[in-house]
Amino acid sequence: NNSSQLSSLPLHILLHVNGVYYIFYFSATLAMIIYKSQVFSYPDDFLAPDLAVLFLMAILEVPRLYLGFKGNLTEAEAPLGLSLGLTVGSVLLCVYLLLWQTYVLWADVLLNAVLLSAYGLESGLKVMAIAAFVS
Repeated sequence: NNSSQLSSLPLHILLHVNGVYYIFYFSATLAMIIYKSQVFSYPDDFLAPDLAVLFLMAILEVPRLYLGFKGNLTEAEAPLGLSLGLTVGSVLLCVYLLLWQTYVLWADVLLNAVLLSAYGLESGLKVMAIAAFVS
């Protein structure tokens, strides 16, 4: 039956929400890094890696979300699988900012916990969507 729709509405909504949240996350995290560099004695050789991780994460987020939307809407497992792979990379960078950033404030913990939760939920929905497309 070719008329059955397999794309996931919850995944589509969550990808959209994650895209909006990531803009907030990036802005808030960048502002906090700037704040911490002014308020605390932030060694210059530690400032660059923290900023590099944040910008690398932002660069990864664009294809991650694009492939997620594309894979879900076209009911294609390959782009969705690639998006899932990029999500793993984003999770690792998020964990870096949560645990190994030079200074971690309670706001960093909150922002990263929300983002990790969203990545987890999104990954589960991607796996379910891929399973539906393949079957």
